[in-house]
Amino acid sequence: MKKLLSFLLLMYVSLAMSQETAEEFQANLNKEFANREESPLTDEDFKIFQSLDFYPIDEKFTVEAKFVSTPKEKVFKMKTSTTRLPEYKKYGELFFQIDGKSFKLNVYQNIELSKKEGYEDYLFLPFSDLTCGKESYIGGRYIDMRIPKTKTVTIDFNKAYNPYCAYNHKYSCPIVPLENDLTIEILAGVKKFHD
Repeated sequence: MKKLLSFLLLMYVSLAMSQETAEEFQANLNKEFANREESPLTDEDFKIFQSLDFYPIDEKFTVEAKFVSTPKEKVFKMKTSTTRLPEYKKYGELFFQIDGKSFKLNVYQNIELSKKEGYEDYLFLPFSDLTCGKESYIGGRYIDMRIPKTKTVTIDFNKAYNPYCAYNHKYSCPIVPLENDLTIEILAGVKKFHD
């Protein structure tokens, strides 16, 4: 079971990190959830699944961010929805604006995942916002990125997705660090699955 969960997680990461459009991202995510071999849904939810609920794609939530590397950060154990404590390090900071307001998000690197072939440059961007617990999942959402090659990166919140534990309690998911709680409604990406 543990190997299967790891395999599914890697597939999920690969999907989210590709250079696809937000429309393609949504279509592929729905395809994955509709496939019993890949879907994180419970058997009960899988029987009635038709589509995930997304906010309308909005270019306002595709933002250019200034990337600042933080090379001297120490490895730490990130809290999860279970007792599991995976090792991460803060890799950098992202500075951006939405509606004229300035925001900052920390981006992290999973130490174990960075040792797997093809994932050496994988970065993890978890965030929560003012929609959490209302229209979006209470635990926040994730965006997957790669290590920037320039000092400017694109954050596409239209590709924000829920952690697997939003659908099924058997999964162990990182909890969004408090410093990544945004004081704005991010009306983009996947909405919550259960009311």
